[in-house]
Amino acid sequence: MIWDRFRIDGRAAVVTGAGRGLGAAAAVALAQAGADVVISARTQEQLREVAAEIEAAGRRALVVPADLSDPDTAAELAGRAVEGLGRLDIVVNNMGGAMPAPFMDTEPRHLEKAFRFNVATAHALTRAAVPHLLEAGGSVVNISSAVGRIAGRGYLAYGSAKAALAHYTRLAAFDLAPRIRVNAIAVGSIATSALDVVMTSDELRTEMEGSTPLRRVGDPEDVAAAVLYLASPASAYVTGSLLRVDGGIETPNLDLHLEDL
Repeated sequence: MIWDRFRIDGRAAVVTGAGRGLGAAAAVALAQAGADVVISARTQEQLREVAAEIEAAGRRALVVPADLSDPDTAAELAGRAVEGLGRLDIVVNNMGGAMPAPFMDTEPRHLEKAFRFNVATAHALTRAAVPHLLEAGGSVVNISSAVGRIAGRGYLAYGSAKAALAHYTRLAAFDLAPRIRVNAIAVGSIATSALDVVMTSDELRTEMEGSTPLRRVGDPEDVAAAVLYLASPASAYVTGSLLRVDGGIETPNLDLHLEDL
């Protein structure tokens, strides 16, 4: 049955930034498809809630509260997974972000921070996971952004870092083939806490939906389904790919209204 190719029974995954939003949805989706999951983020209370959903799906959850902005801390999750779950098959690098800012307000340190948070941490965890992923053939899924491929004012640090993560994915896929697959998802506007300001404003939400070809804001499960596809045998012949889950946008769907210099 084709559905069986989406099953990941008995496998073990690590999901970063898993306390809420995309990371939480991805972790639960992987559990519902049969995986045990290591979940990590800063807030233990949020992780406990996600762990309860994983356990409700009949799988094991290992909660690791941590500040994953430190690449060394992120790297430690690979060992924690093997120690606690006995193996590691899937890595979901969901950690990342950067606040929008005008060009002249974006200092070099902001770029350095964005690259560290979005790229260096992903590399640190992936590198630490490689010896374990090689054992059974593993999958790495990086969460990039639509802003990493389209241009809009105010997204210099975030967009540059996410573009780097997308190309990192292509390069790592070549380096780690044929035993480990590496893919990324270019995520558009998703209804998570990061969009609270938009979701609570009828005007902003209408603007965003009207500028999106599919005329809606995405749901975290839209991304979680893509994570499952790329993590599972359903995508066994896919590596080095950037899967767009963005509603079809070709320009940013929220104008920050930054004036000309």
